[in-house]
Amino acid sequence: MLTRTLAAGLVAAASIAQPVPAAASAVRECAGAVTRCDGTISVPLDWDDPASERISVAFAWIPAKERARGTVLANPGGPAPALSALPAVQQALGPVLDHHNLLVVEPRGLGESSPLLCPGLKLTDPASVAACADHLGPRALFFTAGQVVNDMDAVRRALGVPSVAFYGNSYGTLYAQAYAARHPGALDAVFLDSTVTVSPEGYARWPLRSAVHGLDLVCERSRACRTLPGSASGTWSRLVKKVRAHPDPEVSIARLVSLGSAYEPVIGREATAAATAYLRGDREPLRRLARRVPDTVGPPLEGPEWAGYLAHRCNDEAFVYDRDASPAERLEQLERHFREERPLAPYEPSDVGALTDLDFCLHWPVPAGAGAPVPPGLALPDVPVLAVGGDFDTMRPAEVAEALQAFPGATFLRVPFGGHSLAMGRGDMTECVRGVMRDFLTEGRVPGDLHAEDRDGPVTGGASCTAENYRAVGAFPRSPAQVAAVPAAGLDGRRRALLGGAFATAADAVARRNPATMLYAGATDEPGLRGGRVTFGDGSVGLDRVRYVPGVEVSGEIRLGGDGTAAAELRVSAGRRVHDVRMSWAAFTAEDRPAITGTFDGVRFSAPRQAGPTV
Repeated sequence: MLTRTLAAGLVAAASIAQPVPAAASAVRECAGAVTRCDGTISVPLDWDDPASERISVAFAWIPAKERARGTVLANPGGPAPALSALPAVQQALGPVLDHHNLLVVEPRGLGESSPLLCPGLKLTDPASVAACADHLGPRALFFTAGQVVNDMDAVRRALGVPSVAFYGNSYGTLYAQAYAARHPGALDAVFLDSTVTVSPEGYARWPLRSAVHGLDLVCERSRACRTLPGSASGTWSRLVKKVRAHPDPEVSIARLVSLGSAYEPVIGREATAAATAYLRGDREPLRRLARRVPDTVGPPLEGPEWAGYLAHRCNDEAFVYDRDASPAERLEQLERHFREERPLAPYEPSDVGALTDLDFCLHWPVPAGAGAPVPPGLALPDVPVLAVGGDFDTMRPAEVAEALQAFPGATFLRVPFGGHSLAMGRGDMTECVRGVMRDFLTEGRVPGDLHAEDRDGPVTGGASCTAENYRAVGAFPRSPAQVAAVPAAGLDGRRRALLGGAFATAADAVARRNPATMLYAGATDEPGLRGGRVTFGDGSVGLDRVRYVPGVEVSGEIRLGGDGTAAAELRVSAGRRVHDVRMSWAAFTAEDRPAITGTFDGVRFSAPRQAGPTV
C-alpha cells in the first residue's frame, strides 16, 4: 500500500468547476498506482474564499483489479470517518471493483481529515455542546456536506478522473445529492442506499418520531395477527398507557421504546401478540422480550471526537425551529412541536430523556444563511439514479420515492421488512440488494419504475429483494385447546392437535435464530416461555422440557441447515404419554405456517403450507 501526500495546491478561486492546477509527482504516482494508495490533499476551509485557511483531507484510491471502465466514489454514511469503513464498502461492491476504481474521501473534520475535537464533549449536555461551539469558533460552520463534496471533487480532479458513479449509504446519500447539485458534469450514475431526504430549503431531514407504524405493517401481513382486536399501533399505545399507570419492574417504558420497533424480526413477530396478552393479564410473553433489551434508551454519546459529527449534523440538518433563533427560542419552538404534533406518540419526550437527548443542536450556533447541502433551485442532473429503501428505515419508502422525483432519471426499489444500510448487512436480502447495486453500476440495469405503485406507495416492480421472512403470531396459548391442530395427512385428530403444540414450541425456539436477528445474535440460552430451557448452539437449538403450550412438554434437538431448513427430533409429552416426533420445515418464510413433513411415533405425515396473504 502506498502512502502519498497530494499537495495539489488547489488555489482555485470561487469557481470550483475550473481545473485543478497541475498536480505534483505524488498525485501522478497515486493516479498510476496498481495497489491501494492513501494520501491527503490540501483544500481551502471555505471553497468560496480561495484565501481562507488550508485544511488537509485524506482519501484512499484503489485501482480496479483489471482494466478500469469507470470509478466509484463511495461514502459509507455517518456523518463519520469513511476510511475505517473501507472494507465494508469493498465487500458491498464486490466484483464491481474488478473493472472500476474506488475512491473514498474522508469527510473534513472527521477521522484523518483535519479532525474537530472538543475535550469533555457530551452531546446530551447543552452546556457541553455550547462550550464545544465556543471552542471551535466560526470555522466550524465550514464543516458541511456542501464543503465535503467540493473536497471530493478536488480529489477526483487531482487524480485525473473524468467522472464518477456515486455510491452513498445513509448519510452518504446526502453527500451524493449534494455532489449531484454541485458537480453534475462529473457524475455518471448514483446508487442510494437508505436515503436521507432533504427539505424544500435543501437541508437534511432527520425526523424525530416513533416507529410503531412498523407494527401495523407487520401485523397486516399476518392472518393470525389481523384477528387481534384493533390496530397493532393502537394496542401498543394502550400498553404504554397501562405500564405508565401501573409500573412493571420488568417492563419499563424505556424497554417499550426498544420493543416498539418491528425492525428486529423477533420483536416484529411477537410484539403485538405479547402486548395483547399483557393487556389481558398474561405478562410472560412481553416480559420474555423485555429481558432482551436494555433498560436505557441508548449509550452515552460523549468524547472529543464527537465534535466533527456534531458540526456536520447541526450545519446540515433541517430543524423544526428557526436556525437563527436563540437557544431559548429554539427550545420553546421544539417543545411546541412535540406538544402539538406528538411525533413520538405513544411516548413522551421524557420517556427517552430530555429534549436535549433528542436534539443535540439546540445550543449549536447555526445562522440562517449557512449553506444548505442541496442548494434550492439547482436542477439535479438527468443521470441514472437507483435507490433502495426498507419498510423500517428512518425515512419511509413513500417519502423517499416522492423525494427522488427531483432526479429526472430516478428509480426506487422498496425492500419489504428491510431496515437501514441494506447493502451492508448480512443474509439473503443483503446479497440480493448487492446484486441489484452491482448490476446497476456495471451494466446500468434498473429493476423497475419509480412510479409503479402498490398498496404501500410508490415502489419498483421488477426486483424481489425482501427481508420478509416471518409472519407475526396472533397469540401465546394458555392451554392446548388454543393451539391450532396441524392438518397432517396420515394422523388422527388427537395426534394432529398434539403435533400443533409440538410445532408451535419448535417454531418459537427457532424464530430466535432468524438470520437477521440482533436481539438474539449472541444468546446461548433462555427459559422456555412456560417452563424448561432452550439452548442455542452453532446451527442447532436444544429443548429441555420446554413448555410453550401449557400441558405440552417438548425435549430434543432442532438442526438448522444453511438453506434455512429445520429438522427436529423431539420427545413430546402430554400427560403420561411420550411421543417421538420428527419433522422438517422451511424455518424462515413469509407464510403463516410452512409445509411440514415427518413421522409421529413412526407414522409418516405431511401437512401443506398455510400461505400468507397476497397483499
